[in-house]
Formats: sequence, C-alpha cells, structure tokens
Amino acid sequence: MNLSATLILAFGMSMDAFAASIGKGAALHKPRFSEALRTGLIFGLIEAITPLVGWALGFYASQFIIEWDHWVAFSLLLILGGRMIMEGLKGETDCHCEKISKHSLVTLVCTAIATSLDAMAIGVGLAFLQVNILHTAMMIGSATMIMVTLGMMIGRYIGPILGKKAEIVGGLVLIGIGCNILYEHLGSLA
Repeated sequence: MNLSATLILAFGMSMDAFAASIGKGAALHKPRFSEALRTGLIFGLIEAITPLVGWALGFYASQFIIEWDHWVAFSLLLILGGRMIMEGLKGETDCHCEKISKHSLVTLVCTAIATSLDAMAIGVGLAFLQVNILHTAMMIGSATMIMVTLGMMIGRYIGPILGKKAEIVGGLVLIGIGCNILYEHLGSLA
C-alpha cells in the first residue's frame, strides 16, 4: 500500500471517532485544548492498537472477529449514547450543577474502543496483504488523534449553542454511528 492509500485509510478510519468527539466536546463545559488533546491521544492510541490486534488475530480467529465486531461496536455505542441521552434529559432542574469540564478515562476508553472496532476488522484484512502494519497503525492513530482533537474543539463551540441538549445530540450521534456500523455490515451481507 502506498502513502496516499495509507493516508486515505487512516483518515477514513478516524471519521467515527471524529463524529463522536464533536458530541463529547459539546457535552463538556468549555473544554480546554489540553482536554481535547488528552481525548485525541486516548482515541489515537486505541485506534492505533486495534488494527495491530486485528492483524494478529487475522492469523488465528479472523472469522470470529469479522462475525461479531459490528455487534460489539453497536452495543457499546448504544449503551454510551443512551446514557448520554438520559443525562441530557434529566434537565437543569434535576441537577443544579454545571456541565463537567472533562470526561472520565473509562468513558473515553469505552467510546474509543467502540469507534475503533472497524479498525480491528481492517487489521484482520491487512494481515493478508503485504503492508507494514506498524506504519499503517501509526498513521491511523495519528490521523485519529488529529481528528478527535479537532472534533472536541468544534464541539466546544457547538455546546454553548445547544446547552443541555448537547448531551442528547452527542448521545444520538453515538447511537447513529453504532446503527451505521450495523447497517453497513448487514447491508454487505445482502
């Protein structure tokens, strides 16, 4: 795979994480660049690791991974998105506190894993091609870090416009990503 194909793959793999990060940024109270970079690093690291895992599993259990990755991603994104929607629906009256200024590590890792399972499936496919998997994984992770950091900062400006509804929108985005992953997989079977 040449450099341009690797870059297209890397930025293509980062789009789910980018969309999720906009919702994550909108749900926070004026996230700082340091929080956006922290989120980008977490997503980028996980997005770089998953194709390596997929590549390694490609030699052993590719059929199992390919059969279930879309269901795992859909379930995780549905749960995380549903939780965000429920928090958003609580409204201002149920909570007299301000929006949080940063997401927990667990929330970010779960979201990053859910949005990077497609990269694991790509890693399975790359196991059968002549590619430098470390180079490709680093490119995917770097592209994701850039896109997630950018998405968080975009979310920073969307959040104040949406107010408390930002969490609902963020949750709907996560659920939409999960549904899209499931739809694309089930559509490819037809």
